Amino acid sequence: MLETDQNQDQNQDQDQDQDQDQNQDQDQDQDQDQNQDQNQSQNQDLSQNQDQDQDQNQDQNQSQSQNQDLSQNQDQDQDQNQDQNQSQSQNQDQDQDLSQNQDQDQDQSQNQDQDLSQNQDQDQDQDQNQDQNQSQSQNQDQDQDLSQNQDQDQDQNNPQTRTSAAAFKAFLMKSSTKTNTNLYDHLTQVLLKIMDERPPDVVDVFEDISREVKRAQFVNKQSTLRDMSEDDPAVTLAEQQRSLFIFPEEQDQEDELLEPALPNLTEVGHYLEQIGVGLGRGELLKVYLALRQLVKTNALPRCRFWGKILGTESNYIIAEVEYREGEEEEDERSEEEVFGERDNEEKEDREVRDRIDIPQSTYKPPPVVPVEAPGTGTNKCVYYVSKEPGFPWTKLPSVTPAQITCARQIRKFFTGRLDAPIMSYPPFPGNEANYLRAQIARISAGTQVSPLGFYQFKEEEGFEEDERPQDSYEVNPEFEGISAAKLSKSLSLWVHHTQHILEQGRCTWVNLTIKAEELNDEEEEEKEEEPEEAEPEIGPPLLTTLSQDAELFHTPPWTLKISSSLTPEHAVAYVRSNLWPGAYAYAFGKKFENIYIGWGLKYTGGGYSPPVPHPPQREYPSGPEITEALDPTVEEEQALKDALEEQEAAKEEMEETDEEEDDD
Repeated sequence: MLETDQNQDQNQDQDQDQDQDQNQDQDQDQDQDQNQDQNQSQNQDLSQNQDQDQDQNQDQNQSQSQNQDLSQNQDQDQDQNQDQNQSQSQNQDQDQDLSQNQDQDQDQSQNQDQDLSQNQDQDQDQDQNQDQNQSQSQNQDQDQDLSQNQDQDQDQNNPQTRTSAAAFKAFLMKSSTKTNTNLYDHLTQVLLKIMDERPPDVVDVFEDISREVKRAQFVNKQSTLRDMSEDDPAVTLAEQQRSLFIFPEEQDQEDELLEPALPNLTEVGHYLEQIGVGLGRGELLKVYLALRQLVKTNALPRCRFWGKILGTESNYIIAEVEYREGEEEEDERSEEEVFGERDNEEKEDREVRDRIDIPQSTYKPPPVVPVEAPGTGTNKCVYYVSKEPGFPWTKLPSVTPAQITCARQIRKFFTGRLDAPIMSYPPFPGNEANYLRAQIARISAGTQVSPLGFYQFKEEEGFEEDERPQDSYEVNPEFEGISAAKLSKSLSLWVHHTQHILEQGRCTWVNLTIKAEELNDEEEEEKEEEPEEAEPEIGPPLLTTLSQDAELFHTPPWTLKISSSLTPEHAVAYVRSNLWPGAYAYAFGKKFENIYIGWGLKYTGGGYSPPVPHPPQREYPSGPEITEALDPTVEEEQALKDALEEQEAAKEEMEETDEEEDDD
């Protein structure tokens, strides 16, 4: 019985120990839960403080109210810390009460079991001592955890910690000197972007998100782009060309009247496209509309697209128009007027020299070559120019021989401004409009060609075949055309149908010595010798074949080509000028056309060198009468003096002898 009682007592004691251990474990769990709750509440307080700090940085105007909120939060933190301390003290009191109750229970059990053996009591005492040691170690661990939490709370509430965090935040908010942004705002924007978009693998794309945020904040304050000007050249050109595409209702009847005056530029452009030359279909259509407007405005009998001369600033589109009788320019002067004005100027100069007694000059300027009459020679046709289709047409003045002669000696690019001066040596008599007209005359005389037999000389009554004038021609109605294969192989099947320009600058030679004799009759009477008669200059006649053209700088003047050697029956034959680059002529059946597209300059072989100036004239004749002699030496003066004395003595002796002879 005793053993069973003892066993029961031991079981009761063990149950009590287990209950105590469970109670202790529950108490520890409760303490840990309380600590976790406290840590969570502290973390929440810290997150609230951080949010409040962000609100303070974003909204500076509400800083006072935020400071008050911070103070209230600090008071709340202190109250929470006090509550935590009180709860800790209560837990300690509870632990003491529990330990006291346990001691009392143990004492009661000891009093009840005093009859038991002392060995069991000792064992129980040892077990109790071990349990107490374990409970004490657990209590110490809990106390250490509580002390660590208290230290953390104290560190957070420590003013030094707060000042260091504020300093670090101020460092993050320091603006950059280059971009005027700070790291704090940048990280905030990056995090907000990540929260909004929530991209996968954020750690891998964090740098890209940061770069996008920086790129979104970039503001280009120093843009190099200029505002588009109101006067856009393309808009201005479109406005100028708009009138070309406006067709009135009565335009069809007018087009029927204009058909013989204008060539079919669409067909011409097709053939030019076959040989790889031209302005393009769009620009050629605009040129045709501009020529039609020119013919309609000026009531021209016939108009032809001559070509295009390029310039440094703008280009020239050139139209060739037949001369109409009675269409003379205001500044047009006849040969008699030119020589009459020159005679009057020379008479006035003589009168002035006679009054002032100025020494007369022996220089005689060369006689002025008279201008060819309109409708003949270099002025056979009239030319109009325009910068672009749709721009106004300008009529070029007649060309003079002096301008053609000077244009042969200079080499200038065109600017595109008709009133631009020509700075050259020898000086050009005129502006760019005159220089352009001279170059057009030279190019036309050298490159206007046609198939053999297309033109024939006019048959005029009263002239025999040998005496028939060969300065005009007409279309041969019996011309049947020449195949492209033949035209592309022989220069003898191509002829010039424009007159050659002589060295005088005219197509017909004029005797200048006769005019000079009539003007200088007084001076000619003093001279006994008669001047030699000038030989007339004769150039190649009209309709001369290209095979007779001379080479220049060891370069053949022409090159023959065919558009396609695979289908010669449908090909176009054309000839290209090597002396005037840009001049072309094509022939297909009974049709042909000439065009020039270039810079308006002739081929010069090597590098261009301007002409050397003339040697300076002698101011006065040189001779011994006006030449200064060297001063004589003393010995030379003494010898001259002795010689003069001897001459005087000899002269006196001669006189004495003569007197003696007279006395005898």
